[in-house]
Amino acid sequence: MGESVLEDAFRHHVWATLQIIDASQALPQQQVQTTAPGTYGSILDTLRHLVAADARYLFILSGGEVAPIDASEMGLPQLRAQMTLHGGSWAAVLVRDLDPAAVMGRVRADGSETQAPVSIRLAQALHHGTDHRSQICTALTGLGVEPPAIDVWDFGASDNRVVEIPPR
Repeated sequence: MGESVLEDAFRHHVWATLQIIDASQALPQQQVQTTAPGTYGSILDTLRHLVAADARYLFILSGGEVAPIDASEMGLPQLRAQMTLHGGSWAAVLVRDLDPAAVMGRVRADGSETQAPVSIRLAQALHHGTDHRSQICTALTGLGVEPPAIDVWDFGASDNRVVEIPPR
């Protein structure tokens, strides 16, 4: 990336999702099917939903250059590989001269449509990922598993761009 003020936001989005997938891969298969009250569904189903939705956001924002995916049967390794590809796709989208006010539409299989400006679509992609990663962290905590540290400060610290300096 390197050209967009949103670079770190989307790099974090991909990184944090990969951290959650990696933590989920360490679980026994039965635990990947765990749900928590008030969340989307099982850990696996939530990850499938998150990655597939991410591909749809990219499909719209890339003008169709990134294909939507059917993640309904994907396992964690396939979801990880797909999300890794999204990192480069987000980079390619963000370096474009995007008009934040340009309205883009999404037509669903049932014929319904959502019209929204680019700025709202970008914000939704980030919010959607954060919301579902949080739900998975809730499910992990319910299993007695410490969720990975995935906030933006952790992301910045992971490549030494956030440095804590203790008092003198």
